[in-house]
Amino acid sequence: MMRISDTVKHLLIINVLMFIGTLAIGNGTLFYDLFALHFPKNPAFEFWQIITHMFMHGGVTHILFNMFALWMFGTPVEQYLGGKKFLFIYISAGLGAVALQVAYYYFNFLPSYENLISSGITADEITHMLSNNEVVKGVTQAQFADLQKIFPIFNATMVGASGCIMGILVAFGMMNPEAKLMMIFLPIPIKAKYFIPGIIILDLISGITGQSFFSPSNTAYMAHVGGALTGFFIMWYWKKNQFNKNRWY
Repeated sequence: MMRISDTVKHLLIINVLMFIGTLAIGNGTLFYDLFALHFPKNPAFEFWQIITHMFMHGGVTHILFNMFALWMFGTPVEQYLGGKKFLFIYISAGLGAVALQVAYYYFNFLPSYENLISSGITADEITHMLSNNEVVKGVTQAQFADLQKIFPIFNATMVGASGCIMGILVAFGMMNPEAKLMMIFLPIPIKAKYFIPGIIILDLISGITGQSFFSPSNTAYMAHVGGALTGFFIMWYWKKNQFNKNRWY
């Protein structure tokens, strides 16, 4: 059995402890309110959630799959890059996941939000209605339709290490393009150089269309894409500058 590298081991422990805390304290509500990433316009949003959500998970299956992937792909990547570079790419991929997912949320949120503002509803009234799932008197049918469009975005929460792991998965693929991988639901060996881009493309399609292929329908698909792209650009930069003695990392 492959030995777990040090940074991967510490990340596994932190994720498991956070999951236990979610189950043990306030039936998960307190932990989710504090540490899951909320949409920035939601009053429940706090700046630290940008980091803490990476160590939160929505259920046993969620954490098992992510931690298995972290062990399987993280250990060889850390052994190759070293602990500091591994942690840098891991956290950076998580931040890249947040950036793309939140940007995509705003892309879908702002048109309806601006329609509501221009129609005479104040920002405080919009926040009140979306937070409490109630409509104030006098809202028109068109305004109600805009409220319905942005309600799921305003109240969305994001948890999980998937964005981080997608960055690590891409790093693994760039290091081992000929390695053969396969999905549990599709046990056909496929080379990493084809398998990983295929997974990213499926996530991108799911994010745009809302059509789920292998993941639950509430998956933050654009976060997966953001983490993967971040991992790719970091590895590409490092490879390009591997003989540069003045490189900063």
